[in-house]
Amino acid sequence: MTDPTYQRLGLLVTASPYAVLRAAVRALHPDTRAVRGFRTARKRFYRQMLCAHAARQVEGDRSTG
Repeated sequence: MTDPTYQRLGLLVTASPYAVLRAAVRALHPDTRAVRGFRTARKRFYRQMLCAHAARQVEGDRSTG
């Protein structure tokens, strides 16, 4: 099952990892991005979005292949 937060990013399966990161950064509130103490949590969030996107691409490859 795909992460609901990832689904809200509205990305195509063909999007690059850089596009995923840009969308994930924009999804966070500016105040959340500004707090230094949340850095580890932000990095974890970005990694989760990248992993969700990679999993979606693999599913797409299997369904089209």
